[in-house]
Amino acid sequence: MAVQSGNLTIDELGVLIEKRDIDTVIVAFCDMQGRLVGKRTSARLFQEDIAAHGAEACNYLLAVDVEMNTVDGYAISSWETGYGDMVLKPDLDTLRVIPWLPGTAMVMADLTTMDGSLVPQSPREILKTQIARLAERGLVPFVGTELEFIVFENSYRDAWAKKYDGLTPASDYNIDYALLASTRMEPLLRDIRNGMDGAGMYCEAVKGECNLGQQEIAFRYTEALATCDNHAIYKNGAKEIADQHGQALTFMAKFNEREGNSCHIHLSLRGTDGDAVMAGDGPHGFSKLMEHWIAGLIATTRELSLFFAPNINSYKRFVEGSFAPTAIAWGLDNRTCALRVVGHGQGLRVENRVPGGDVNQYLAVAALIAGGLYGIENELKLEPIFVGNAYGSDAPRVPTTLRDAAELFANSAVAQEAFGPAVVEHYLNNARVELKAYDAVVTDWERIRGFERL
Repeated sequence: MAVQSGNLTIDELGVLIEKRDIDTVIVAFCDMQGRLVGKRTSARLFQEDIAAHGAEACNYLLAVDVEMNTVDGYAISSWETGYGDMVLKPDLDTLRVIPWLPGTAMVMADLTTMDGSLVPQSPREILKTQIARLAERGLVPFVGTELEFIVFENSYRDAWAKKYDGLTPASDYNIDYALLASTRMEPLLRDIRNGMDGAGMYCEAVKGECNLGQQEIAFRYTEALATCDNHAIYKNGAKEIADQHGQALTFMAKFNEREGNSCHIHLSLRGTDGDAVMAGDGPHGFSKLMEHWIAGLIATTRELSLFFAPNINSYKRFVEGSFAPTAIAWGLDNRTCALRVVGHGQGLRVENRVPGGDVNQYLAVAALIAGGLYGIENELKLEPIFVGNAYGSDAPRVPTTLRDAAELFANSAVAQEAFGPAVVEHYLNNARVELKAYDAVVTDWERIRGFERL
């Protein structure tokens, strides 16, 4: 992976350590839930030992629920196997300063077992495997993720104490593209943008969205793995910076009954020589590869939805007329379709509008590549373009519950072939854990409807 502008080399880190500008290096990876986890290490120890040999962490970090509870059903980690260690092997191409944390650098890590074998259930490894499949065909994926969030005036600790009820959003009305109301959030938004630029990312713009306090900060596209690493650091860092402001923000797919938080994912392909392989002389300016790619996405979106919408809450975002997709169709610059084609030349790409802000970006991009490759390998024919309002169409629908998505994933030959049985079973178990926990909860909705009136 190419070193990005703003990242550190190991020699540059050494200079900063010598000058006492850096005293801490965070060694991090992305867990199943899309969160950054890992450890803070002494910068000197990182330089002398960890950079070359890695750091250890309990392998239960890929086998817990959102609450960090140990749960049954995972082959890689359990009480029976003793909850042993795995190794966090730093990818030095991702080394960078973290400007919002004093004296701190960060590096993303790959996961191996203690004997050096890769951990296939790791989200980063799942994506790297799909990128390697493309490389066998001389193809390189470029990705941009558009992550939305909602800002509140409450701090995270106050929000927790309130059980996230009665929070004060950072705006009072729809501020889609509005500048005035968004300016009230600019001290926070500016710190996020500048912080991410200082961490080696290319921040493009910020804009208001439709829900109260809702914003989107977009970053320039780059190669798929780098984009997904950046996404993880940005999502974690935005929360840390909001916390420093005494504010909170959420990436939940559906916080309330208004508009949800999306994470539209743009993906284009190039040849290893930089050629624009998706553009061609076919209808709509497509190459045959592009036609097969879109056809593959249409054919596989339902069965791979578990990687696009991984949580119970994810499916509450799919509401007709909400700019969240319900119909699996493709169109040119048509925001009612799950697949929106935009751009030209090297920038000709498919925007997948299914994922929400809660998505694990590594898994989602891996699923997009697996679906597109399925279309290429089987030379699937592209269905006619959809024109008009896809919400009212008879196109196949995005699954409406996590239970439905898990069943589709369990029966998917594409998932089995692309990801392997161990990965499929691992993430199916995660879905089962979430469903079991949710099914056991008595909600406020039930109490309000049933306490007196039923």
